[in-house]
Amino acid sequence: MLFDKKMENTEQIKPEDIRQKIADYRNIIHVFSELLQNENQALKAYDTDMVGKLFDKKAHIVGVYRALVAFFIKNKETLNILSTEERASLKTEAAALDDLLKENDQLLKTRMETSQTVMNSIIKIAKAANNANATSYGAQGKYSPLDNSKNAIAINRTL
Repeated sequence: MLFDKKMENTEQIKPEDIRQKIADYRNIIHVFSELLQNENQALKAYDTDMVGKLFDKKAHIVGVYRALVAFFIKNKETLNILSTEERASLKTEAAALDDLLKENDQLLKTRMETSQTVMNSIIKIAKAANNANATSYGAQGKYSPLDNSKNAIAINRTL
């Protein structure tokens, strides 16, 4: 990809460099869309291993994508080099990516909420079992159940 800091000043950018930057932007949209499709499929299939494998690549792509978007927001006039058809095509590609991002956001939220609900259920069951089975010597020296509702419970989890 052509993106680098020396291209911050648009007066110094050559038209071929702008075209390359636009090509880079289109490429990152394509790569990001493909990754999101894969991640969304993995989320729908509850394939947490695949989601985990995609994380580092997604983080890198997001960084590159944000840098390119920031450049084009800051230098809107660079897009004037595109024809009307090219602009429409770029808008369509960006809108498709936006739809994938919205779907990805919803799937991630749903999976996190589901995971939290499962963990809360496990904690409630563990506390109930702990309360029912815990006994101790009381103040009178008698062996009796305690009020263990305030006991701490540790759960080791990997999501």
